[in-house]
Amino acid sequence: MSPWRTSTLVVGFDLDMTLLDARRGIVATFAELATETGVTIDGEAAVRRLGPPLEDEIARWFPADEVARRAARYRELYAVHAVPVSVAMPHATEAVEAVRSAGGRVVVVTAKSEPLARASLEHIGITADHVAGWLFAETKGAAIEEHGVDVFVGDHVGDVHGARAGGAASVAVPTGPCPPDDLTAAGADVVLPDLAAFPAWLADEVLRRRLDTLSARLGELGSVLVAFSGGADSAFLLAAAARELGPDAVVAATAVSASLPAAELDAARRFATGLGVRHLFPATDEMSHEGYRANSSSRCYFCKSELVDTLAPLAVELGLAHVVTGTNADDARAGFRPGIGAAASRGARTPLLDAGLTKAQVRAASRAWGLPTWDKPAAACLASRIAYGVRVSPARLARVERAETALRVATAAAGLHIRDLRVRDLGDVARIEVDADHVAGLVARPDLVSVVVESGFAHAEVDPRGFRSGSMNELLPAPGRQTEPA
Repeated sequence: MSPWRTSTLVVGFDLDMTLLDARRGIVATFAELATETGVTIDGEAAVRRLGPPLEDEIARWFPADEVARRAARYRELYAVHAVPVSVAMPHATEAVEAVRSAGGRVVVVTAKSEPLARASLEHIGITADHVAGWLFAETKGAAIEEHGVDVFVGDHVGDVHGARAGGAASVAVPTGPCPPDDLTAAGADVVLPDLAAFPAWLADEVLRRRLDTLSARLGELGSVLVAFSGGADSAFLLAAAARELGPDAVVAATAVSASLPAAELDAARRFATGLGVRHLFPATDEMSHEGYRANSSSRCYFCKSELVDTLAPLAVELGLAHVVTGTNADDARAGFRPGIGAAASRGARTPLLDAGLTKAQVRAASRAWGLPTWDKPAAACLASRIAYGVRVSPARLARVERAETALRVATAAAGLHIRDLRVRDLGDVARIEVDADHVAGLVARPDLVSVVVESGFAHAEVDPRGFRSGSMNELLPAPGRQTEPA
């Protein structure tokens, strides 16, 4: 398939028998036209030929010099008799939502008149970013190209020809008058049984193309020092870099400081060893920055600044061209992220973000590659557990790590297999967050909760809302909220 035109996915859809089933209304409209004109019209036969312009069908029933007038009248009748009884094709809404979920835009290109196309879409509850009407077969190509459509979905061989003319990949569904063999013969890149199969196809295709983009980005960078925390994102980036550039052009750097849980360090070491890349453990000193110790909402700025300021000269020393981080596309959309800004201002590159890879896609690709980190729970730094405004200190970080470790051991021994667990330091009080389906079980076991108190807190409570990444941001005034993962 041809490469996508921009970083934003654009998917085009035909309308009749792709997104819209107007057959009942079309038959009714032709019946009204037949009554008005006294001409016998087989509406059932007409709906079996849906796809070409209306004028082609009208010409079957009326003399050439009447076609334009009868077509105009048909459209007037259609607005009354067809639009109100039209329905969405099965799974049409899900297909459009799949595009939206992938961050894409939706364009409808149809032979139907644009006003009727818009009215029909509004009636069935589907919103398009743009609607182009009056177009069929190759004439669809101009609109497809103009709007940067990457993939065009349709049910007719004319839709396949339009996709080809406009430079888009052609995805065909045999839900209209054309059987699968005809769609394939016309040049469709993919023939799906129906739109139910489209979301999965699109997810696979988007991931494949974004991985191709990632490989290209890494190839352009040439050699990299990966800021490797051991989490799912940086682990995937490290694996992708080793694949694309070779282990000799890649070095992993795991920053060692009081904010890094000891268990993360061991896991990171095993992962990098498995890839055959060199693994370094430079020390960082976030604690030397008053802004970090003060723990305002901009704490992550100071942490990331320290990290990149440490790694950049190390990369130069090692002869590596760039420092790269595991920032993904979801991170960039998450709102106020001072850490991302700090890294970018210091020249760190973000290949996952550049490729548009989301967290879910990183996990899906990691699983496909057999990486053990594909389902690893989020594991942000220990400082993210401390409420904003409560000063960060080595003692507080150690207390949080001690409490989380003790609680994990205790809950596992009690048969509570908890995936996400956080001990939030609110000062003297610890707030425990666990997976929502384990909240009741933990509340019923005060003996388990007590191990957090024994780790150095005056009191511990279980949050009834369960684990929420970034929940500390809920304590900030709304204008200052950020969404650093925690």
